[in-house]
Amino acid sequence: MRILITNDDGIQDTGIRALADAAIARGHEVLISAPASQCSANSQHITLTHPLMVRKVEWEGATAYSVEGTPCDCVRLGPFLTENKHFDFCLSGINRGDNAGSAVYYSGTVAAAREAAMMYVPSMAISIVRGATEEMYKNLAEKAVELAEHFEGEKLPRFTVMNLNAPKLPPEKVKPMVVCPLDTGYFLDTYELRLSPNNRPYYWVQEVDTAELPIEPTTPGSDRYFLQEGHMTCSFVGHFGDENGKYTEKMQEMWK
Repeated sequence: MRILITNDDGIQDTGIRALADAAIARGHEVLISAPASQCSANSQHITLTHPLMVRKVEWEGATAYSVEGTPCDCVRLGPFLTENKHFDFCLSGINRGDNAGSAVYYSGTVAAAREAAMMYVPSMAISIVRGATEEMYKNLAEKAVELAEHFEGEKLPRFTVMNLNAPKLPPEKVKPMVVCPLDTGYFLDTYELRLSPNNRPYYWVQEVDTAELPIEPTTPGSDRYFLQEGHMTCSFVGHFGDENGKYTEKMQEMWK
C-alpha cells in the first residue's frame, strides 16, 4: 500500500518512528508529513493566516517532511508533497497517551485521521497509554499496520475513522482487542488563577502533564473501560457517531 503517516506529537517522537518503521518493514511505500513540534489537542485546527514552512527530513525507507503547522495541515499538504497524490491509507500516531472516550474530540491525532477520511482516504488513529516502552510501541505499530492491511480496499464511510488504543502493558500481557463504543466521561481538569511577574492575572490549565487526567467515572463496556482492563480497543468513530456494529465482524476476522 501507499501510506500517508502523520501524528500530533511531532516528527521526532517515538510513536511516529515506530509506526513508520513497521509500515516500511512490511514493504509499504511511506510518505511522512508530520508537525515540526508538539501539537496535541489541536483537534481539527487548520492554518489559514500563516505560511506553512516545510523541511525535508532524512528517513531511511521513506520520504519525510517536517511541517510547521497542525496535524490536519500535514494531512492536507500530503498530496502536494509528492507527484503521486493517491494514498491507500492514512495512519496517524502513535500518540503518546490514549485517545479513548471524549479525548477523540480534542485529539490532533484523531483529527488528522478524520481529515484524511474527509479526503476519501481510509484512516486510523493509533494511541497508547502514557509511559509505554519502545517494545510496547513496536508491538502496537505492527498491529496497526496489519489492521490497515486487513481493511485495504474497504470503503469506510466518509468522516469515519478507526480509533485504535493500547494499554501500557508488555505485548504478552495485552488482552484481545475489543471493538467497542466510546466512553462518555468528560474531563475534570481545572484552571488555576495566577499572577504574572508584572502582576497581571492569568489562568493555567492544571494537571495536563499528568499520566492520568481527572475524568468522570468510566462506563462499563466502553473503550476506556476495556482499555483499563488491559485490552487493546478499536472504535469506529463517524461524523454522526459510532459505526462499531457495521464493522465488528470484519474486525473479528483478523483477530480470531
